[in-house]
Amino acid sequence: QLQLVESGGGLVHPGGSLTLSCAASRFTMDFYAIGWFRQAPGKDREGVSSISHSERNYADSVKGRFTISRDNAKNTVYLQMNSLRPEDTAVYYCARGVPGEYADRWWWRDQFYDLWGQGTQVTVSS
Repeated sequence: QLQLVESGGGLVHPGGSLTLSCAASRFTMDFYAIGWFRQAPGKDREGVSSISHSERNYADSVKGRFTISRDNAKNTVYLQMNSLRPEDTAVYYCARGVPGEYADRWWWRDQFYDLWGQGTQVTVSS
């Protein structure tokens, strides 16, 4: 079964850090661009970050605080989140880009991703 599984979410105080993991099964992650998205209650899903062979991309709201990386040996993509704010509270999803359709200039558009994980909850609160 092709699958992406997110992990690492939880409760953290403002200013704290979390690292999210996105592990792939039944496909080799290195062949694909991988994106992170999030959705808070009452809000639309938004792109957070993506990683391809050529670029790393970040939403303006997280730039300078979040870092995306990959470990091909573990077939896993990570999202290191520092200086967390209450506004970062959301369910975070990772997704696989579609070869030949995904492009870095459109990285935030979820129509160019074809496989999604189940999500992991991140809550930033005092």
